[in-house]
Amino acid sequence: MSTSKTTPTSGTSHPSSTQPIVFFGTEDYSVWVLEPLIKAGYSIAAVVTKPDTRKGRGHKPIAPAIKIFAEKHGIEVWQPQKLTDCIPQIQQLDNPAGILVAFGRIIPRTVLELFSPGIINVHPSLLPLYRGPSPVESAIANRDAKTGVSIMKLEEAMDAGPVYLQTLYALDHSETKPELYRTLFTIGANILIQQLPSILDGTLQPRPQTDADATYCQLLSKEDGRLDLSTMTPGEAESRIRAHLGFPRTRLKLGRHDIIITKAHAVMDKKTPLDLECANGAFLSIDELVAPSGKTMTGAEFIRGYQF
Repeated sequence: MSTSKTTPTSGTSHPSSTQPIVFFGTEDYSVWVLEPLIKAGYSIAAVVTKPDTRKGRGHKPIAPAIKIFAEKHGIEVWQPQKLTDCIPQIQQLDNPAGILVAFGRIIPRTVLELFSPGIINVHPSLLPLYRGPSPVESAIANRDAKTGVSIMKLEEAMDAGPVYLQTLYALDHSETKPELYRTLFTIGANILIQQLPSILDGTLQPRPQTDADATYCQLLSKEDGRLDLSTMTPGEAESRIRAHLGFPRTRLKLGRHDIIITKAHAVMDKKTPLDLECANGAFLSIDELVAPSGKTMTGAEFIRGYQF
C-alpha cells in the first residue's frame, strides 16, 4: 500500500485483454473512472445506469451524466427499471467482465454470476471501514487521518466482497466532499487500470474482508444538513460543512434568515454576528454562505446586506 497527497493521472497503456466490459455507474463521478478505461483501450460493451429523471416545472427528462458521456463515445446505454431485465443482453456478450462505480443499487446474484471474474467495484474507503453510500462524507466529518480506495469483487451484501488491493490517502482536514471524491476516484481509476489485466486473467486474487472490523455509513438526506451548534465543537461543525458541501449542504437559521454555510473556521472570541457559539464555548466563524436570496457571498457581505 502507498500513501499520497498527490492526485495521479491514469495511464494510457493498451490492455492485454479484449474481454468486453459492462460498466455500472449512476453518480456523476462514475465518469472519472469510465473515461480513463476508454482511454486505456478497454472494450466497453455497455453502460448500465439509472433511468432518466424528470425535474423542473416542465418535468423534462434529465439524463445521467454518464449516459451523456457514454453516448458521445458511441457506447450502448442500458437503463433498466429492474437489473434482471439486462440478463438477456449480458448473455449475448462473449465472457464479459463487469466494473461498478457509485451505482447505488444492489446487484442480484443472478446478474453477478454472468460476469468473469465477477463485477469489480471501485470503493472510496479502506474496506471494511465505511461500507455504504457515504464513505467520503463520513471520513471528512469524522476528521479521520486517512482514507483510501479499495478495489474489490462485488457480492450481494453491501461492500462486503473480497478485496484485490487498496491504496491509502492521507487527509489534512482541508478536503471538501467534491474535491475528495474526485481525488479518490482518480486514484481508483489509476490503480484499476494498472491491475485490471492481472484481475481479469486471475493472477491477482482477492482476499476476504474481516467482517468483525466493518463499520457502516448511511445514505444522507436533506435533514442531515441541519447544524446544531449546541452539540458540536467548532472543529466538528467545520468538518461537517466540508463533508456536506454540494449535498445535503449545511443549513442554519440565523436570526430570521435560513442560510447555507459553505465555508467556516474556528475562533476563540466573538467579534461579529457571524461568530456563533458552540458546545465548548468556542465559536464557529462563518466565512462564506448562501443567503436567502440564493446568492453565495462572504460573511462580511451578508452582515452588510441583511438585518438579524
